[in-house]
Amino acid sequence: MTILDRFEAAFAACPLVAILRGLTPDEAPAIGEALVGAGFTLIEVPLNSPDPLQSIAVLAEHLSGRALVGAGTVLTARQIGDVAAAGGALVVSPNADPAVIGATVTAGLASLPGYQTPTEAFTALAAGATALKLFPADVATPLALKAHRAILPPDTRVLAVGGVVPETIASWRQAGAVGFGLGSNLYRPGKPAADVARDAAAYVTAFQRAA
Repeated sequence: MTILDRFEAAFAACPLVAILRGLTPDEAPAIGEALVGAGFTLIEVPLNSPDPLQSIAVLAEHLSGRALVGAGTVLTARQIGDVAAAGGALVVSPNADPAVIGATVTAGLASLPGYQTPTEAFTALAAGATALKLFPADVATPLALKAHRAILPPDTRVLAVGGVVPETIASWRQAGAVGFGLGSNLYRPGKPAADVARDAAAYVTAFQRAA
C-alpha cells in the first residue's frame, strides 16, 4: 500500500487533522495515544515546533498502522526530504507554493497546501495537491467556502483550518468542508493528554453529528 493509499484510508476513517504545534518528542507518545483513542487518524507536527522531525519520527513509529503522521508549516521544497526521512506521510503548508506541492508529489507524500482565494486553490490543484486547506478559516467564513465550492472541481476536498470549534463544525460542513485541521483549541504545549483526549472526542462527535 502506498503512502497515498494510506492517506485515503485514514482520511476516509476520520478527516480531522490534529495540529500539534509546540509538541516535544517526550510528549509525543501520550498525546498520540490520546488522539488515536478518540478516533483521530491524521496528525501534523508543524516544523516550527521544538525538534519537530524527532517528534514526527516518534509518532510515526509509535502509531504505525493506526495513524498517519506528517509535517505542517512546510515552506520550502528542501524540507520534504527531511520529512520523508523522519517517516512523515503528510506535507501541510500555510500557502500554495507549486514548488513545495510538486516536491511533495514527487516524493509520494500527501500534499495539503493552504489557500484563501480561488486563484490559489486552482494553482494548488494544478500542481498536484491531494486536498486543500482553507486557511485561516476564521477570517474566510463558511460563506466564502460555499462560493469557492461553486467553482472548484466537484471532487476537490477542502479542509477548514483555523479557529474551528465543535460548535461551528456543522456550519462548515453545510458550506462544503469535508474535513478540518484543529490546532490550539485541541492541543497546546503542556496540555495534559487526558484533556486532549476529551477535546478530541468532542470534535469527533461533532463531526459525526454534522455528517
